[in-house]
Amino acid sequence: MSDYAVVGKPLPRVDARDKVTGAASYSADVRLPGMLRGKVLRSPWPHARILHVDTSRAERLKGVHAVVTGRDTAGLRVAFVDTPRYPADEPPFALDRVRYIGDEIAAVAAVDGETAEEALRLIRVDHEDLPAVFTASGALNPDAPLVHEFDYPGKTIWEDWGARGRPESEPVPRTDNIAARTYVEFGDLDAGFGGAHHVREDRFDVAPVAHAPLEPHAAVAFWDQGGKLNMHVSSMGIFYKRFVLSKALGLPISHVRIHKSYVGGAFGGKIDVFPYEIAAALLSRKSGRPVLVELSREESLTTTRMDFQASVRVKTGVDRNGIIAAQDIQVVVDTGAYRGTGPVVVFLCYSYNIPVYRVPALRYEGLAVYTNNPVKGPKRGHGAPFIRFAVDSHMDMLAEDLGIDMVELMRRNARDQGEVMPTSGDVLRSCGLKDSIEAAARDGGWEAKRRRSVWTGSERFKRGVGLSACSMFSGSPYYPFASAAVLKLADDGGATLFAGTVEMGQGSETTLSQIAAEELGVPLSDIRIVSGDTELTPIEFGSFLSGGAFVTGKAVRLAAEDARRQLLEMAARLLEVDARDLEARDKRVSVKGAAHRSLSYGEIIAASVKQANGDPIIGKGYHKSVPDAGLHPSLSTAKGRWTEAYGFASQLAEVEVDTWTGRVRVLRVVTYHDCGFPLNPQIVEGQIEGCVSMALGQTLQERVDLREGQVFNPDFLTYRMPITHDTPAMVSGMIHSHEPHGPFGAKEVGEGAVSGVMAAVANAVYDAVGARITSLPITPAKILAALAAAGRDGPRERE
Repeated sequence: MSDYAVVGKPLPRVDARDKVTGAASYSADVRLPGMLRGKVLRSPWPHARILHVDTSRAERLKGVHAVVTGRDTAGLRVAFVDTPRYPADEPPFALDRVRYIGDEIAAVAAVDGETAEEALRLIRVDHEDLPAVFTASGALNPDAPLVHEFDYPGKTIWEDWGARGRPESEPVPRTDNIAARTYVEFGDLDAGFGGAHHVREDRFDVAPVAHAPLEPHAAVAFWDQGGKLNMHVSSMGIFYKRFVLSKALGLPISHVRIHKSYVGGAFGGKIDVFPYEIAAALLSRKSGRPVLVELSREESLTTTRMDFQASVRVKTGVDRNGIIAAQDIQVVVDTGAYRGTGPVVVFLCYSYNIPVYRVPALRYEGLAVYTNNPVKGPKRGHGAPFIRFAVDSHMDMLAEDLGIDMVELMRRNARDQGEVMPTSGDVLRSCGLKDSIEAAARDGGWEAKRRRSVWTGSERFKRGVGLSACSMFSGSPYYPFASAAVLKLADDGGATLFAGTVEMGQGSETTLSQIAAEELGVPLSDIRIVSGDTELTPIEFGSFLSGGAFVTGKAVRLAAEDARRQLLEMAARLLEVDARDLEARDKRVSVKGAAHRSLSYGEIIAASVKQANGDPIIGKGYHKSVPDAGLHPSLSTAKGRWTEAYGFASQLAEVEVDTWTGRVRVLRVVTYHDCGFPLNPQIVEGQIEGCVSMALGQTLQERVDLREGQVFNPDFLTYRMPITHDTPAMVSGMIHSHEPHGPFGAKEVGEGAVSGVMAAVANAVYDAVGARITSLPITPAKILAALAAAGRDGPRERE
């Protein structure tokens, strides 16, 4: 690490000045001449047949320039997953029925927001109420009403990439509400359970939570004179957005441009192409003017995406030493009115879980179930938080059953470097999992604090510690599969980096600039980055699936290597030496061992221009998330390559429980993250602390209050998130495992650390008071109920 001049250093962020001065521009900040305001009419009914939509009065209202309905998008359906097995099922606007409260019916564009709101009130919708279902368990009943009566197979938007649709063009009748299923089985399950010394089975439940970014969703659309659609969107992946928008609107990809906008937080909630974005494009085309659609806080929280409500059943057989012999896991998630990412999350619950513990025999079933609730989608970790909450709470219970220390039980079952993952063939080329477990336990004071005292009935405050571990991909095969980067040298040896990354607070522009600067041999201040614009930058993987540093960072390093190679080759001709005898550092190229024989980058570039007839020095690099894989792995069987590298994290939580009120206060969280090599330790630490804060909210207080399809806490006053005063002391450590495929040995850091906190806190609560909470969030009411059930509520009664 000491040999590096730029990477591995906690350098200030390159976007800091724009952020702190307010110069950073977000989608809702865009102002264009003649721009209209768009608003969306949404269903107040959870399930209804649409008989007629009359927009005539709205269209006649002064100031209204365009109205769109399902008639303008007839037959169009979009989805994050659109395959022959899981065809797209979500129309941008209702065609024949609405399926949840908030489903889009129509949109208008008017001269201002007030006029647009008035126009929405003038639209008449004739409907017929239909039976609705609001729980996954209820939707699985044979007599439950069908949320979708048909699937629509045939051509998919991915057909250009080898995913051919089935020949049927007619709708296929559905017979149940199962939106997706993943099933995996390997090893001898019967022998594993039959020969086990101890078998235990438990169930865990997780409530849905919101992404709650500070920036609500917004989109600006305008068409230029050449017929090109231009958009500013709050997005996590501009090339994915461009691809789906082009397919949805029937445009050549080159006729869609996504312009740069900063993103004020996303956490997985801004991946999909949403109906309001399609509405902005259609309203702009119909009116001939730019249109801004900015969702309210309530709309953003209730009608875009939220995390899944999930139930997890875990059954494990172990030998006398606690070594896992067999495991049987079932995950059931409520995916809402449309598939959303239901097919992905039930696949990921398996694939994020399997790298942590060695399991010789396993049966896993994941079910995503349609309901008449809001649509669910990816949230930081995308399934990893609730599967890890379930498995490591369960492991803590097994440890107590066996009389084995939890740290020792985790260590005995944790995977090692070099192991091959079942069903995918992924190899753990780097794995600091055991090191992270030991470091978190050591720095968290596990030996001294893991001592439950005997309950005397007089103590009010009790303390405990708990531990958990987790894993995460470093990118996975999904469109656009790969990233490219271009590095153009300036006359003075500085460089402009062109990369499609979206800066959404994670520090990607800084990290990529550091990689380029290190490889090129220049200070960070000499790198200028152009990012987030599909017209100006090469294709980029996207800021999801934790592939930013690993995939795009590798492409950037290769581009800088290419530019550096050209520099050295020109310098070799000028200095009359072999290029292999040269070294580049501090914007100079020198002969190794003869520093006096050197040239500045400016001198080399000037000579290159003169001798090569103006040919500039431009480096190009590209990298695929999994070089030997095609499309994404099978979501239904979990077969196929997933990733080239896994990040790991272990987390210890220390809590204090007030046995009179049931309130849990987290005193300290210790996280050790195996991120390979930290490219910027300050950014890595910020990512870890952000993960911990978000996870604590989901663990202790956050919950979307859904009652019969209606959200009862749709704003920041009633949706309670952690604030500064709720933040515990945090210790953020890094395990340097060096990932051979990553740039400078780096791999994932942005998501993994969100997944271990929940089980760590739940285990710590049990350690403190002997009350096992198996559902999230862990509320005071649940604590008091558990204490009362155990006969431990005496102090409250005396008070």
